Amino acid sequence: MNEALPDVPEVRVVGLPQLTSGFDLVERLDLPMHLKVHGPLEPMGGEQLAGLAEAIGLKGRGGAGFPFAKKLRSVAESAISKGIRPVVVVNGSEDEPACRKDTVLINRAPHLILDGALLAAEAMGARTLVIGVTRESTQRSMEAALAERGLSDRRGSPLRARVQRNPVRMVTGAAASLIRSIDGGPAIPPGRKISASQSGVGGAPTLLSNAETYAQLAIAARIGPDRYRNTGLYDEPGTVMLTISGAVARPMVIEVPTGVPLRYVLQLAGAPPMPQGVLTGGYHGKWLDAATVNEAIVSRNSLDAVGGALGAGAILPITQETCPLGESLRVAQWLAEESAGQCGPCYLGLPAAARGLEDILNGGGPAALEAVKQVAKAVKRRGACSHPDGSAMFIESTIKAFTDDLAAHVLGNGCGRPVEGVLPLFEGGQLPTGIPGGQAVEEAGPSRQKIYVDWTLCRGHGLCADILPEVFELGADGFPTVAQAQVPRYAEAKALRAVRRCPALALRIEEDSRSSAPARNNLPVLSQRRGRRALGSGR
Repeated sequence: MNEALPDVPEVRVVGLPQLTSGFDLVERLDLPMHLKVHGPLEPMGGEQLAGLAEAIGLKGRGGAGFPFAKKLRSVAESAISKGIRPVVVVNGSEDEPACRKDTVLINRAPHLILDGALLAAEAMGARTLVIGVTRESTQRSMEAALAERGLSDRRGSPLRARVQRNPVRMVTGAAASLIRSIDGGPAIPPGRKISASQSGVGGAPTLLSNAETYAQLAIAARIGPDRYRNTGLYDEPGTVMLTISGAVARPMVIEVPTGVPLRYVLQLAGAPPMPQGVLTGGYHGKWLDAATVNEAIVSRNSLDAVGGALGAGAILPITQETCPLGESLRVAQWLAEESAGQCGPCYLGLPAAARGLEDILNGGGPAALEAVKQVAKAVKRRGACSHPDGSAMFIESTIKAFTDDLAAHVLGNGCGRPVEGVLPLFEGGQLPTGIPGGQAVEEAGPSRQKIYVDWTLCRGHGLCADILPEVFELGADGFPTVAQAQVPRYAEAKALRAVRRCPALALRIEEDSRSSAPARNNLPVLSQRRGRRALGSGR
């Protein structure tokens, strides 16, 4: 079985180091050593900084790949139009078991990240900087870096800067989750998708990008766009940070110029010469077969063109000796457990997809395969965050990549290979802990409350989606997209309010006797009949 990756695995570099400069000298670059290695950094104006990001084609390195210059301009324009100062947020929440690149940068080069964030803050006139992390090691390193610069969260400071520690959960890394936690709520996505550039922390326009993105910006600001573009590909210049794990002899984080053959990077980590498949982009990514891996190069466009994904920079090969569907099932089950428990497509759909994949492995035949395809298709673009979309993409890629094994399981007696467990995972099934903002741990996760829609009464008023967006989303027909849903514990009061305010009396709350969550005594459990009497008496 593959052990969990340490926070800071081995670090390698291909070519000349940029982000990893100085790593051969010390374990962590404090401020004096950082300045010796990288030199001073001059401030830049807002449009100058956006022009720099545009000239080097800088895109977010957290997975989505959104152009940084476009995001910077959007935040600046929104702040000017609203007449309020923007906020800068560094997303260092690296909560996928196969990703460590941002964790390595925060632990070993925190001031490079701060350089980029402070450049952006000064260029836009921001007075608030927040760095989101989820690990004790990253919290310690970044808090030490702020102290080394004399930055704090004291009132009256020219720039208030602090570290926001959140639970290690897959959904914690979503931008909306981080913003919500900074505002004092739970570190899970809200029910509605709102652009952080328009309304983020405290309702202010917020520039939010991941740790590597800010570090890349700091490198480019020092060496200039022309020198930066001398490394890597013409259309994707510079370097990228990758985390290589899975069936490798030496799990590592490696900095490579774009354009390096993927097979060369795998060789450095001691991957098998002919892997059965390589998962690119992590657990929200896509599989490549061995033949395609030999053609692929490290670049977002190249990997997209051959059916892979750069994503958050995680690359995971598996051997010919393991069952690829079994390996993928372990990941699918973990992804299902990582649901925030607030959207039907996620907390109902992802377990259903994992069960379907398990049915295929257990000889469920063509019907099981078709069921998995339908479930994966149904969860897309219906969640409060990208977790169901990325998880569905992973499952669909598994089905597409391993057709021979799929046929052996669907039409025969299986592939005959064991599941070695080479893909690293955290221990699943744990509820979020350490919720900030005064929330107790018990306020996270699902409760014993389930809310139901009575379709014989529902008239599609849509009030439930306004009051309880964590649970209800309206379909194209104007009616809720779920008939029943587990209520997140922190939203129990809102669920009760939705029941009481439904104009058609179409909602009810009941206790889920099968739930493992402890019973709550502070909220009533309304059966359908009792709920209607209560509603009637309150009108």
